[in-house]
Amino acid sequence: MAQYEDITIDQGADVAVEIHLINKDGSAKNLTNHTVAAKMKRTYTSDSADTLTFTCIVANPKTSGVATISLTNTQTGTLKSGQYVYDVEISFQDSSSTIVERVLEGKILVTPSVTR
Repeated sequence: MAQYEDITIDQGADVAVEIHLINKDGSAKNLTNHTVAAKMKRTYTSDSADTLTFTCIVANPKTSGVATISLTNTQTGTLKSGQYVYDVEISFQDSSSTIVERVLEGKILVTPSVTR
């Protein structure tokens, strides 16, 4: 089950969220051969055209269990202020299938910018 975390983003500002993934025993999750994907949109049922995709990076060493999701100031500058939803998934490809796990989800509040 995914962890729940609300995030606040300032409209027109760069944003990066560092995610530390751990196993049940408290050790860092090994993200070797994993990919990370994250998206946000106004509502869960919003059209895919209203979806904004985060840039996702797995940090080195991949055994540290750290991933970063980010948006540029240009991307956040196009957002209308208000509430959105998001989630973050990790995927692992083995020889026969792809295993997908949602690791983080929640709401995003975009605060309006005065200086543009």
